[in-house]
Amino acid sequence: MLFKKKMTSVLLASTLAAGFLAGCGGESAGGGSKDDVIKIGANLELSGPVASYGQGIAEGIDLAVDEINEAGGIDGKDIKIVKVDNKSDGPEATNAAIKLTENDQVTAIIGSATSGNTVAQAQVANGAETILLSPSGTSPNVTINEDGSLNEFVFRTSFIDPFQGTVAANFAAGDLGVKNVAIFADNASDYAKGLAASFKETFEGAGGKVVAEESYVAKDTDFRSTLTRIKSANPEFIFIPGYYEEVGLIVKQAREMGIDVPLMGADGWDSPKLVELAGADALNNTFITNHYSSGDPDEKIQSFVKKFGEKYDGKSPDAFNALGYDSVYLLKDAMERAGDTSDASKIKDALAETKDLSLVTGIVTVDEDHNPIKSATVLEYKDGEQVFKSKVNP
Repeated sequence: MLFKKKMTSVLLASTLAAGFLAGCGGESAGGGSKDDVIKIGANLELSGPVASYGQGIAEGIDLAVDEINEAGGIDGKDIKIVKVDNKSDGPEATNAAIKLTENDQVTAIIGSATSGNTVAQAQVANGAETILLSPSGTSPNVTINEDGSLNEFVFRTSFIDPFQGTVAANFAAGDLGVKNVAIFADNASDYAKGLAASFKETFEGAGGKVVAEESYVAKDTDFRSTLTRIKSANPEFIFIPGYYEEVGLIVKQAREMGIDVPLMGADGWDSPKLVELAGADALNNTFITNHYSSGDPDEKIQSFVKKFGEKYDGKSPDAFNALGYDSVYLLKDAMERAGDTSDASKIKDALAETKDLSLVTGIVTVDEDHNPIKSATVLEYKDGEQVFKSKVNP
């Protein structure tokens, strides 16, 4: 889902690696010698601008690992998680991948939360023949390079941006019945630009009209002048693909200016910080596409919600919690089918052959581009709470 600044030079990161390896420690779950544990890295945004995403994934990972280890592990071996904080930064994500592959010699890496920080470590993972599984990197180029070639050892747990943008456009045109919309996207984010493009193509294909297209820059805090231009175009709906930091302020300022039309975004909105930034009232009549809803009555989802709440003091799990949890179980399933917990090549082949695997965020089949074919969920914010609206199958 998510795309931050793309890191293009692995050579630069390699020159920094020696100092990083000497000074970087990691948290871990599980224990034992090298022979009786399965070492999996977690290269996550545990601090920095999108720390809410990485922290949520880490919580989901820890719950899954606890469950699996308590049930006897995989092939009798406990999972040991080695966590490294990439600080929401591409070069740091590359350095973390070097540490995890060369120093810790993990079989697989879960992470990163954003597409950009996943792409930043893809070359390292492929070169080391180590599985790289992004829970929430939704940009197509996480698994596919710019030249169209496949990143052989790279997979994802989430659906991709074009599907998400299409779901949002169909919801606007069909469920809400709007004809004229505006798009307000982060112009430096491939995540936002990809969502905007797929939304526009689908919405116009359904006979709708985009009456205004505007952009903002990450870290902006005052959006009023642009919102004034959008308001003057009289849209019935505004699509705002972006991350919660800016989106929270955009929603707040839009409502203060009297813009009361439905607003919609995608999984980048999904953070408890969004409600703090926007305010619960301002978020009324807003919608997002997401990977799952804790309000979905599905029995598997409600079992997960219960177990998560028991571990985390009654907290309701968000999509990043669920994607972290599912990423561990996706790897577990592949290792069991591969008949090997340490041979990354065999695990890679098993991951590519995944079919109809039931996870919390959907029933997953992996396609030829290493993307899971799965459902999406539409959520509505009501008084600061996410309310399940519908589930959309691919």
